[in-house]
Amino acid sequence: MRNSSAATERADPPETELPAEMRAAVYRGANRVTLETVPVPRITGRELLVRIHSCGVCGTDLKKIERGLLAPPRIFGHEMAGTVVRVGELVTKFTPGDRVAVYHHVPCRQCFYCRKKLFSQCEQYRRTGTTAGFEPAGGGFAAYARVMDWIVEEGTIPIPAHVSFEEATFLEPLNTCLKALETAALKPEEVVVIFGQGPVGLLFAQAAVNEGAQVIGLDFIQRRLEVSREMGARFALNPNQDGLKSVVGRLTEDRGADLAVIATADARAVNAAQDVVRRGGRILLFSNTVPGEMIPVEASRICMQEQQLIGSYSSSAELQGKAADLIFGGRINVARLVSHRLPLDRFAEAIDIASHPSEDSLKVIVQP
Repeated sequence: MRNSSAATERADPPETELPAEMRAAVYRGANRVTLETVPVPRITGRELLVRIHSCGVCGTDLKKIERGLLAPPRIFGHEMAGTVVRVGELVTKFTPGDRVAVYHHVPCRQCFYCRKKLFSQCEQYRRTGTTAGFEPAGGGFAAYARVMDWIVEEGTIPIPAHVSFEEATFLEPLNTCLKALETAALKPEEVVVIFGQGPVGLLFAQAAVNEGAQVIGLDFIQRRLEVSREMGARFALNPNQDGLKSVVGRLTEDRGADLAVIATADARAVNAAQDVVRRGGRILLFSNTVPGEMIPVEASRICMQEQQLIGSYSSSAELQGKAADLIFGGRINVARLVSHRLPLDRFAEAIDIASHPSEDSLKVIVQP
């Protein structure tokens, strides 16, 4: 069932009523985020100012905050959607009042890495193109965000009237999953084991089912396994209890899974994936994004059994349209994944819920 909140989401004040200051969740170092009053960003002639309605809490936000991975101060939040409230005088594609979702990275499409379709390694892509102040870091955890010119041109997506802001925040995370499955060369009828059935794992499950794969979702939280089955997984199992290898064997004539996706930060999943994937199968690392983290692997399986260890990071500019079609057309159910909606003044609670998965939690949305 479609989310009906799109029709009732608030309108924003006309341009003349915009405030000079706003509230924002400002990262001040490892495990230190404070609610502060900061200036509303100024824009230039080719930029937009967007009033943020909803911004998803991403696992990368949690890692950056908890581990202090970046120098403060910054305002994080990149899974964002809202209303255009101010446009630069040279902008022709958007007008105040337009409802939009915003990517924070867009590649140049011309460099060595772009020609290789390694868009996330492009130098322009590595520059964050949205900010609510300080060093650009997304900006979705604030009332307003500035959208820079190259993001206006290539990374700002109009939201159809029947789609809610919440649903639109999933465009970027779904894109990352689509890119990962494309990188792993997923084929119809293949058996895919997805380690982790949190919000990202459930996006992977739906995307793989949409491609015609047979999905086995793994998680330790019973409620997440129930949702995984709702989302189309053929099996959803607790790996400590439910005989994973036996189930995989029945589906594959005892060969092993064709692909394993690591959609959990638990490094032990990589060894478990090697144990369940067939000879010549693939293991996709998706959630292992902490610099310096070392993960043991059984090298002989990569060499002698020709298992492939693959990595995928961030989104693809070439998959923006596909992600939009899947969400806007209702083929990927993202509204079902939202468990918590919290205002900005409860940001610490939002981070705590997202950091400590439970039977009651899936995707946490901050609404500044």
